[in-house]
Amino acid sequence: MQDRTARRRIWGWWFFDWASQPYSTLLLTFIFSIYYAEVARGAYMAQGQTAAAAGASAQALWGYALALSGVVIALLAPVLGAIADTSGRRMPWIWLFSGMYVIGAAGLWGLSPAEPQLVRAMLFFGIGLIGMEFATIFTNALLPSLAPRSEVGRLSGSGFAFGYLGGVLSLAVMMALFAENTATGRTLVGLPPALGLDPAAREGTRFVGPFTAIWYVLFMIPFFAWVREPPGPRRPVRIGRALSDLGRLLRGLVHRRSLAAWLVSSMLSRDGLNGLYAFGGVYAGTVLGWPVIWSGVFGVVSALSAAVISWLGGRADRRWGPRPVVIACTVVLAIICMILVGMGRDSLFGTPLATGSRLPDAIFLLCGIAIGGAGGALQAASRTLMVRHTTAARATEAFGLYALSGKATAFLAPFSIAAVTQITGNQRLGISPLIVMFLLSLVLLHWVNPEGEVEQ
Repeated sequence: MQDRTARRRIWGWWFFDWASQPYSTLLLTFIFSIYYAEVARGAYMAQGQTAAAAGASAQALWGYALALSGVVIALLAPVLGAIADTSGRRMPWIWLFSGMYVIGAAGLWGLSPAEPQLVRAMLFFGIGLIGMEFATIFTNALLPSLAPRSEVGRLSGSGFAFGYLGGVLSLAVMMALFAENTATGRTLVGLPPALGLDPAAREGTRFVGPFTAIWYVLFMIPFFAWVREPPGPRRPVRIGRALSDLGRLLRGLVHRRSLAAWLVSSMLSRDGLNGLYAFGGVYAGTVLGWPVIWSGVFGVVSALSAAVISWLGGRADRRWGPRPVVIACTVVLAIICMILVGMGRDSLFGTPLATGSRLPDAIFLLCGIAIGGAGGALQAASRTLMVRHTTAARATEAFGLYALSGKATAFLAPFSIAAVTQITGNQRLGISPLIVMFLLSLVLLHWVNPEGEVEQ
């Protein structure tokens, strides 16, 4: 009976990845980001901007909005983690931030091409993104209590793989039943959008927000039904004590070289990865001219590969440890950024391409597969390496600090991309700051102990 309960608890924990993944897959990367880029570019062109300038303006606004969300997450994540650890409660916070996830996603329905309220849409997007990130902090904090240390890497990798499968399925459903081709008004399988949605008003594509919210509500049921917090004392929320404990942890970083180096390294690599996720769809839509429906097909292929590679990454983590997996994935992501900077619709690293060449499309497809696979394996291995630097009792505080390290510069990546894009008027050059972030993260890994470093 105890083994069955433990297995159900693990499966319930995995279902959070399954339930929450569509925010990244459907909204941040493949469907909504591209639709937003289309609507924003059209709105700016209606104001008299050229197509290239309008695309740059759309990317800049997207970047500034993500940067603002990153600031909020960076400021609050470690404080919330410390509060949760001092009170001994995590599940109520997951309920709270799940509500933000659902409200933010559902609100994206309001972005209409006829009345492009861009700022309002980004406000809802930010609310949902903050909800997803904070809920992830508290679910990650449950990982050390799920299994022995030797099995944590496998569970983490399998969780990401399961989540990617959920992303694939949700994307396939969106493309088959809802997201319309602007030329035909039909979905990928040739049907009109389901539920009587009007393709002329882009209602099929706009439904991606409510669909993501419904998906989350449905598939969080196993999580809330099967996952229970580990036994321990439950205390009143005391903000003063939480801040005191957080201050102690921060001061202790001076004497914990491995943890400090790991937090800064992961800060740079995860921020770079989030930049790729956030701007990949905008790049596809405005640099290569991909419509939403093409990007959806691309998303299915890349997410499937990501699921497989994340699963393999978990096995590699168990065999060789998380640090070699992190190094390999970071190298791959740096190379991809270099390719994106050097590739356009009509040229590749300065070499002109024939008119109508499909080579950029093929290369971008391969890059997408690599981004998904390396990104999933990187996040899973990073989660494992963080577990090696904490204990079950202080896990939420540690993952709050981990979230801070991932978000302290989260505003910097989109801001730098937005600023470089705006200054140069070139979207490809706007990606270049990510290369520096990945390379610096590799240098810092030299000081990270692969076996971890727990506070004495």
